[in-house]
Amino acid sequence: MSFGEPEGYDGDARPRPLGRRGASQAAAAAVCLVLGLGLISGAVTGSWLVGDSGAEGSPSSFAAAGSLWHSVPVDQLFPPTVEGRGAGPGGADRTWTRIAVAPDSGCKNAFDPLLRKALAPVGCERLLRATYTDATESHVTTVGLLFTTADAPGMTALANRFRKERLDRRSDLMPLPYAAKGTPAAGFGAPQRASWTVSVLTEAPVVVYAVSGWADGRTVDDPQPAGDAVAADATTAVAQAGLGNEAQGLADRVERDFRRNVRSASEQPS
Repeated sequence: MSFGEPEGYDGDARPRPLGRRGASQAAAAAVCLVLGLGLISGAVTGSWLVGDSGAEGSPSSFAAAGSLWHSVPVDQLFPPTVEGRGAGPGGADRTWTRIAVAPDSGCKNAFDPLLRKALAPVGCERLLRATYTDATESHVTTVGLLFTTADAPGMTALANRFRKERLDRRSDLMPLPYAAKGTPAAGFGAPQRASWTVSVLTEAPVVVYAVSGWADGRTVDDPQPAGDAVAADATTAVAQAGLGNEAQGLADRVERDFRRNVRSASEQPS
């Protein structure tokens, strides 16, 4: 690997006044500087939009995120219709329709005991949930936003624990679905859970999760985490039905919408 000589030296490494550079060189340098700054700015903005849960947010955006449960309309957090281009098996498109929204609540009886214990260190400010079905009404998926009482270090500690101990892959830590009477999800209970995903954000006091199952109420003896079910070589019934894609795809898109709402709220003048 070879490096070019510094701008202030000639070809023989003798000092050369910087003022001798031609106008074209100066212009090129200015263009490079502008482009570089643009790329850096775009990367910072993009970390929110593409779902990088490891990116550190500013204190103001962290605080803004924690208040969205009561300041943003439910249709912005859980849109009536969610488009999932390329979210299905083999890159197929998906469309999810919201069929039920749970009343915003605390976390009492909202999680199985072990998951409740795992989430306890970050507390519970509010829990928002909605259930969706796919275009064929064959599958149902509950997606949740748990607003915690933790600060940024607390969320980072929980995210690190989930990652190191792989808690998001344990079937005894699956989230519970929200079943609403009179909807295709009426029979969507704990035994019907087929695939799930849990994402602990570090730049917001929020845990995003989703859990999916069949709309016909069939029970599932061997649920599979979405990360495994969406693998190209996955051959389980859950994977073949695309239930991992349902959970992962819907959670990803709700999380992206949430990040956009946080960015909008943090940019508003105080």
